[in-house]
Amino acid sequence: MIRIDDTSYDQARMQAMSERAALAVGIADHPGLSYAVCLSDTAEFLALFFALRSAGASVLPIRPSTPRAAARRLAVSVGCHRLVCDGFAVEELEGGAAGPGLLLQTTSGTTGEPKRVARTWAEIDREIESYVSAFREPESMTPLVACPVTHSYGLICGVLVALKRGQSPHVLNTGNPKYVIARLRETRQPLLYSSPAMLHTISRLLPAGETIFAAMTSGTLLPDPWFASIRARTTHLFQQYGCSEAGCVAINPDLTAPDEMGIPLPHLGVETGGEGAPREIVVRAGEREIHTRDLGYLTGTGTLVFVARLDDTINVSGINVYPREVEDVVMAMPGVTDAVAFRRVDPSAGERVALAFCAERAIAPASLREWCMQNLAVHQVPMEAVRLARVPRQANGKINRREIAALYAEGRLEHAIAEAAI
Repeated sequence: MIRIDDTSYDQARMQAMSERAALAVGIADHPGLSYAVCLSDTAEFLALFFALRSAGASVLPIRPSTPRAAARRLAVSVGCHRLVCDGFAVEELEGGAAGPGLLLQTTSGTTGEPKRVARTWAEIDREIESYVSAFREPESMTPLVACPVTHSYGLICGVLVALKRGQSPHVLNTGNPKYVIARLRETRQPLLYSSPAMLHTISRLLPAGETIFAAMTSGTLLPDPWFASIRARTTHLFQQYGCSEAGCVAINPDLTAPDEMGIPLPHLGVETGGEGAPREIVVRAGEREIHTRDLGYLTGTGTLVFVARLDDTINVSGINVYPREVEDVVMAMPGVTDAVAFRRVDPSAGERVALAFCAERAIAPASLREWCMQNLAVHQVPMEAVRLARVPRQANGKINRREIAALYAEGRLEHAIAEAAI
């Protein structure tokens, strides 16, 4: 059974919906095609997803908030034959090529243009088997999926893993943290799959003495102040690390430090540096070698530790600055609620650290700089800073530092944030 907000769908009901969806889009008449699916109704999306997967077709899930023109461009760029929108309206597209059944995705684009990622259903099944066998702690818990099921985190780890375990996932469509808290309270031993930002908000809203039974975080590294707040209000705190090309790579079943990603899943091979000598994390999935562009290392006990995105590292006069180190210090300053460090070109040092931050009140530039000088090395101190109404984050909590740096350099960062909020 799957529950979506306040409606439950048992196996028979979901099967009937899948059969109607398959008939509506003509799956049986067009085998081997690739479908981009952009449906605002979550139940209809899952019904069509199950039908397409069962038929061996390929699926590109698209966030339902995506305008149709943008959905069409994305579908064409990925090579889909058809775009399915609300009402199961089918638009034929040009340029698609028939092939094996695939889950189609695009990378987040945080290090450049998004790239097409294709994984076979057999690869997805292998990931789910490995995930379930290695991560046993949630077997008695009820998954609450408060993240998009059009993303692999919510779809695979939230919904498909729960079904594999014989559980009934509960999908929450809203981003309202008070609604999520209400669902947590009425659920027996809930495991909340959500973004770092949502978990942080919930931890701040919970009344004194109330805790989250269990939570999974993914998508981006928790800033230290957020981690402390969430850890203090959560009985069982998990973290998983992955990438679009490989899926989930590692899981930490007892998170005690935000940079500890956990033990790699058994179906994958992971190569990186050792303690004190981080290197790029390289994942081997079958015959594929995936370069993650993430910097990390493996501890003596086999725990994968994340250091930084290689493309986010700022080189100040030959010395590496990892943005998270700067962000954690800035966010520890009273009144600061969020921060992102990014690079600025500098004629003397090559690169310098710049900062965008949010605060509950006005903070004088001299006070911010003094705080940083007291808590950071000289090469880590931001040379420029701008206060924003909010730090722009993607749906999974990730930050596109490249985009932020470009907007800041063009003097359009604050304007772009205002436009996005309209």
